[in-house]
Amino acid sequence: MVLAAAAATAFVLAGGSGGGSTGRRALTSDEANRLAITRFRNYQAGGRAVTITVPSTAGGLVVTGSIDYRAGIGYGVVRGSGRDTSSDGLVEWTAGTVLVHPMANAPAVAPASPPSSGWYGRPLTSAGSSLDSSLAIALSLGSDRPDNAELLPQNGAVRVGQGTVHGHQVVVMTGPKSGSGQGTSGSVRYWVGADGTMYRVRAGVASEPAPVVIDFDTQKYVAVRPLPGVTPSP
Repeated sequence: MVLAAAAATAFVLAGGSGGGSTGRRALTSDEANRLAITRFRNYQAGGRAVTITVPSTAGGLVVTGSIDYRAGIGYGVVRGSGRDTSSDGLVEWTAGTVLVHPMANAPAVAPASPPSSGWYGRPLTSAGSSLDSSLAIALSLGSDRPDNAELLPQNGAVRVGQGTVHGHQVVVMTGPKSGSGQGTSGSVRYWVGADGTMYRVRAGVASEPAPVVIDFDTQKYVAVRPLPGVTPSP
């Protein structure tokens, strides 16, 4: 899947360890190659542990879990941040379906084996839900082939800085919308290591003024077990 064209406006680079120095410029060929393979690296890895910080004007949500990029399915625990616990619980999702398991006292980490009952399924919505948009963006960050490195700069990808994320040296690049671009708004920012490994992604969500932030390797990866009736979307 080739990345779609980027919008011209990018987010302001965050400060701290994830920010790094600024200095917007064209990508070198090496940087373009890193960006071109970064989603493929996720697919090669099979799966990655993620923390998805979902924006919301009513108080955010944080999804802590794992995504199997070969099977096209994610699983984790949802907890409110600065809001009540009405949305807390477990979640499993594919490109088209979201299943939720409400929990009054959601654990910090989702159990390795999902409960066999108490799940409620619905279609993943393409607009109007910051949670669904964030889940779709996170799931789209894997591809079974590299993107075209020559097309990325033509579509607006640039280098905007460098820094560290979770102890990893990274180059920060704006890139086009990830995957299908479902729910995204404007360009996407990638924190990418020297070997093309993706360590952080920040993308605009069409329904919210703040972006979704997806951090990788924030905890140990746990293999995702599809629930009965769930069809992964490779």
